[in-house]
Amino acid sequence: MVIVGPTGAGKTRLSLDLARRAGGEVVSCDSQQVYRGMDIGTGKVSAAERAEIPHHGLDVIAPDEEMTAARFAALADAAVADLAARDRPIIVCGGTMLYVRILMYGLFDAPPADPALRAELGAIADAEGTAALWARLHADDPEMAAKIDPNDRKRLIRALEVQALTGVPMSEHQRRHDFRTLPRRYEARVVGLAPPRDELYRRIDARVQGMFDAGLVDEVRALRAAGYAPPLRSQEAIGYGEVHAHLAGEIDVPTAIARTQQASRHYARRQLSWYRSDQSVEWSPDPAAVDLDSLERYLRPGRDTPG
Repeated sequence: MVIVGPTGAGKTRLSLDLARRAGGEVVSCDSQQVYRGMDIGTGKVSAAERAEIPHHGLDVIAPDEEMTAARFAALADAAVADLAARDRPIIVCGGTMLYVRILMYGLFDAPPADPALRAELGAIADAEGTAALWARLHADDPEMAAKIDPNDRKRLIRALEVQALTGVPMSEHQRRHDFRTLPRRYEARVVGLAPPRDELYRRIDARVQGMFDAGLVDEVRALRAAGYAPPLRSQEAIGYGEVHAHLAGEIDVPTAIARTQQASRHYARRQLSWYRSDQSVEWSPDPAAVDLDSLERYLRPGRDTPG
């Protein structure tokens, strides 16, 4: 079972409700929840919830480590194999569609990293900002640029690197690895949550405000004290970059909140554009509208569900 959807749609709530009913465990497909010490701003489940329902793929690396697509795939595959061996219902949940697709369809055959080229591109980002990398990518591969946040230094460098090393735009590589024409590595029902846009934006704004109320500024302050700060990719994630700017004296808290809300709304739009291309997704506007009995029967075939 795979649960997808934009930030703020209710994926975590649905995954927990379903795991409780089916006796399952959750495999995370979230590119930010892999980092230790980044709990509030990434929306991780609480310690109590994790004690009740085991989660896999959380807190696996430090904020200054790199999580590659290949590393994620290996970790996720290992978690799925472990759960299957123990006959535990598997609930994959996350908003990072790239990770979901990698898990379901595998990686395309990309060239290995080129340290010299990465250093060159990184120097451009240091001197001119990540926007300069995005502008370069947009000039050569506008299709790929439209899929990447202008502040996502890691993905921008990788897209430019692949194009430079192969002479083929990253978007073309992805098109050749079109999930719609590939067999799935795992068979699964895919449920998507997509509230009406106005409602989704209201939830996102409230969610961001709740993160700040819960202590996001203190969480980022602790990360800075431990030596984690931009330009580390983890510290430029939505919410974290804005709070780092506040703690550096560049903006006040209300501005940090407003910018985080705006960035989160923009991210939600990009997520939905990714998801909508997958015709296998069963869409619902809200977790409360999902037929949990049907999903439980899928996860626990041959067992009666309460009625």
